[in-house]
Amino acid sequence: MDILTTIKEKAAQVNKKILLPESTDLRILQAAQEISVKRIATVTLIGDEQEIYKKAAAHDLDLDNIEIILPAKDPRNQQYTEELFALRKDKGLTLEQAAELINNPLYFGAMMVYRGDMDGMVAGSLSTTGDVLRPALQIIKTKKPFKTVSGAFLMSVPNCQLGHNGLFIFADCAVNIDPDAQTLAEIGLQAAHTAKALGNFDPVIGFLSFSTKGSAKHEWVNKVVEAVEIAKKLDPTLEIDGEFQADAALIESVGRQKAPASKVAGRVNVLIFPDLQSGNISYKLVQRLGNAIATGPVLQGLAKPVNDLSRGCNVEDIVNMVAITAVQANSN
Repeated sequence: MDILTTIKEKAAQVNKKILLPESTDLRILQAAQEISVKRIATVTLIGDEQEIYKKAAAHDLDLDNIEIILPAKDPRNQQYTEELFALRKDKGLTLEQAAELINNPLYFGAMMVYRGDMDGMVAGSLSTTGDVLRPALQIIKTKKPFKTVSGAFLMSVPNCQLGHNGLFIFADCAVNIDPDAQTLAEIGLQAAHTAKALGNFDPVIGFLSFSTKGSAKHEWVNKVVEAVEIAKKLDPTLEIDGEFQADAALIESVGRQKAPASKVAGRVNVLIFPDLQSGNISYKLVQRLGNAIATGPVLQGLAKPVNDLSRGCNVEDIVNMVAITAVQANSN
């Protein structure tokens, strides 16, 4: 059974409430119908009910059992406005500005998740990553004690015995361009949580570099070494080590040769990249050259789950991300 099938089955079991705020997108409506029929989650749409039903009818979609809300007419609008003002007044937000923002589906949606009226939100088919993340960071914020949000990919490599039978977590491949040691350590712990919650495997975490255990000297290496030490202190229960070159992290014989004292070398299934450039390049190389299935990016580190879609996403991508968000909500 592939990992996405497993995630959908887990999502169906927990039946979380997931918000899709971009209802003017036909792909969202098609995905909402599929999610409802397969009972992957309980979906709510934001938008004008008449317009949504008109579009649904034109494309033979049945959305009768799906809740649709319009922020301007929702009875929670005033309460949400006042809460947004309270959250952001120290940053200079006025009550009038809060009243305007709360009618934005992404802000209203983030407030629904923050208040517990929804378990999670998936957006981005019509919005930039910045537009999706901004209300999430301003309202939901990061999960304490961390200050970082990062993006991980579930990488499933066919006919591969490395990692967890060919399954890996790659992070950060989406958000932090040049993380410092503290941020890198937090990314590692977040990725470990993702491995448990979504991959359903015990994480073995390797922090990657062009050096293995001091084989090269450079400030870039020093950052990774420091991140490893911070991560170990933050969670001593996890299997964490580095700095590793990729082969020392993945291949048992190479790990024994290059890092004989390490219990992690050669067994890594959670790969932590030193910067966004190397992470993004690596996941795309593995995806294209290794025929791997790359699922993500999955946002990590928020107090409650919000996930970002590519604007080039298809219906299956949306369904998958709703399932992932539901499982995240159950594990938070």
